[in-house]
Amino acid sequence: MRVVIAGGHGKIAKLLERELAERGDSAVGLIRNPEHAAALRATGAEPVLCDLEHTDVDTVAGHLAGADAVVFAAGAGPGSGAARKDTVDRAAAVLLADAAQRAGVRRYLLVSSMGVDAPPTAGRDEVWAAYLRAKKAAEVDVTGRDLDVTVLRPGRLTDDEPTDRVTLAPRVPPGPVTRADVARVLLALLHAPHSAGLTLELVGGRTPIADAVAAADRPPAG
Repeated sequence: MRVVIAGGHGKIAKLLERELAERGDSAVGLIRNPEHAAALRATGAEPVLCDLEHTDVDTVAGHLAGADAVVFAAGAGPGSGAARKDTVDRAAAVLLADAAQRAGVRRYLLVSSMGVDAPPTAGRDEVWAAYLRAKKAAEVDVTGRDLDVTVLRPGRLTDDEPTDRVTLAPRVPPGPVTRADVARVLLALLHAPHSAGLTLELVGGRTPIADAVAAADRPPAG
């Protein structure tokens, strides 16, 4: 499987790239800083210079040629303002969907966030509120297309060691989850075709990742 990952230098993306390479799949990471290329090569991924905030659909579609799936794991990151939450967390996800359709790549995994369905708490940081609005808008746009989309909403992210045990369902209580476990869930979802069309929340738990994804991957009855 050839997988193109937007936000290829992000923490989750690099973990996923390594997981893909170890499985024998092919990972391509879209990056905007050429200095990040060596870090991607170290994971076994192919770096491709592509700034999703300053490009067009045809260019991105060209990078998706021959791909079996795309993963949107990009984010404006800490320290960015509300404007970049929109241009990255929403607009770049939409651009990737446009490009996937142009390139004929049906499988799309969107890394979103828990909490996007609830209005931000009054008095909460406006940048955080903008982030949640952008993630929700991206979900609405991408899931409304003729693509095989799975939305993954992780809880509070940590850099702890992976546990390989999670809670994965359309609705779960809030909680933390390691970035490494998020990457492993993404890898499993890429190989779980019946999870297309689902929006799944993810936190740490007691169920082995393989079992949790298999439960989500059951084909519809009838």
